[in-house]
Amino acid sequence: MSAPAAVLDAAAAWVQSLLARLTPVLSPLFGPGDLGLGLPLALLALPLPFVVWWLLPTYRESVESVRVPFFEQVAAATGQPPRRGAAVLRRTLLQWLLAPLAWVLVVLAVARPEWVEPPLRKTETARDLLLAVDLSQSMEARDFEAPDGRRLDRLEAVKLVLEDFISRREGDRLGLVVFGDGAYLQAPFTRDLGACRALLEETRTGMAGPHTVIGDAIGLGIRLFEASDARDKVLVLLTDGNDTGSRVPPAQAAALAAEHGLRIHTIGIGDPAAGGEDRVDLELLRRIAAATGGRSYVARDREGLAGIYAELDRLEPRELQTASYRPRRPLFHWPLGAVVVLLFAFYALMTARLLLRSLARRARPAHA
Repeated sequence: MSAPAAVLDAAAAWVQSLLARLTPVLSPLFGPGDLGLGLPLALLALPLPFVVWWLLPTYRESVESVRVPFFEQVAAATGQPPRRGAAVLRRTLLQWLLAPLAWVLVVLAVARPEWVEPPLRKTETARDLLLAVDLSQSMEARDFEAPDGRRLDRLEAVKLVLEDFISRREGDRLGLVVFGDGAYLQAPFTRDLGACRALLEETRTGMAGPHTVIGDAIGLGIRLFEASDARDKVLVLLTDGNDTGSRVPPAQAAALAAEHGLRIHTIGIGDPAAGGEDRVDLELLRRIAAATGGRSYVARDREGLAGIYAELDRLEPRELQTASYRPRRPLFHWPLGAVVVLLFAFYALMTARLLLRSLARRARPAHA
């Protein structure tokens, strides 16, 4: 290691040691944290005045002098040989102390001292989760029982259980798609879980049409996930019917979802024994889930639906990502303010001193 590099390393170590010693002193004033410098290389300017004083010549200024008639005769009469004169302005002790101190404070302000507060940690998951809810007319069937004994239609039961499920998704980005005759985006991906719950509450049976287009709902989910950079992409599909005319067949849509890394969990919430459009095509839902690496479930009552969401919590554990950030509070105004106060106090003191001397000169003849 070269000599200049060794000197710089030693100076940096000394500065770090000094900052570490000052940290406990300043902690009562600024709170927990550490003292640091945003631009520590600015401290290299500290010896600059000494380098200038050593290398540059003394500043000289020529001024007009008073001309005295017969100067040579006067000098000869007094016996003093004529010579060039110079007036050297003497600095006071206060000036010798104040100038270096002011320079050190200015350089310290340029070095940007800052108070580095304890780290703030933000934890979030690397997962986007999309809920696709069937709003076809068959969701009006009242075959779910509430805890108070009253009968609920299928959509009301889904809303009650989904509300608790959404509340446990803290940190996830959640989206909501509804489908009937077509598939529609109800809530884009967001971490505002309260907004998702409110938008889910606004849904009504039949508002998307009386039929069930499962394939179109999966296709809309694929398009929504194209803009997602999350590592885990999950679609939870809830339906109580079979596909009745999707533009994209559900099996083909599931294959496309698998190609895009989208995992689909399907939940059939209708009566498997029903016929016609109200029949739940459980075999189709199983094939959709299997093609994408997901699971297929059947919910015959509200308790079963809640158990399915608990199972999904176990299947989809949150994978947390933690980001750490230390807030920095600038302190450069403290040394800069100290320089202003010192200079103002110095000039005020010098002005008062000159004023007192002037008053003293004026008072002398009166006493004489």
